[in-house]
Amino acid sequence: TPCIVSEEMVASMKPGAVIVDVSIDQGGCFETSEVTTHSNPIQIKHDVLHYGVPNIASKVSRTASHALSNIFAPIILHIGEHGGVSNYIKRNEGFRNGVYVYQGQLTNKVLSEAFNLPHTNLDLIIEAL
Repeated sequence: TPCIVSEEMVASMKPGAVIVDVSIDQGGCFETSEVTTHSNPIQIKHDVLHYGVPNIASKVSRTASHALSNIFAPIILHIGEHGGVSNYIKRNEGFRNGVYVYQGQLTNKVLSEAFNLPHTNLDLIIEAL
């Protein structure tokens, strides 16, 4: 995850401001973030409260499972209605943008650059189908 908010920016926040770093699982997007736990969830830097618990949803796993089911069930149904994943990727730009690996090939340029791995343009793979 790219660090979007610098320490200087955090230091300029009002005392008592709150940061919830929902991308702490991937390294965080605030330069001042650190991983915390459910039992000790908050740290304070520059008088700003930081919440950096990875996998926040695990605290409410049943609710999170229901929420994810509500999101994924319609997508799975749409995939079936469109004749499978390949066809759905072709027809749904939003879904296509979320595909990072397809048919064993890395398709996300940002990840390929971050980890110095080769990638293949997903549109080229789709056209070959």
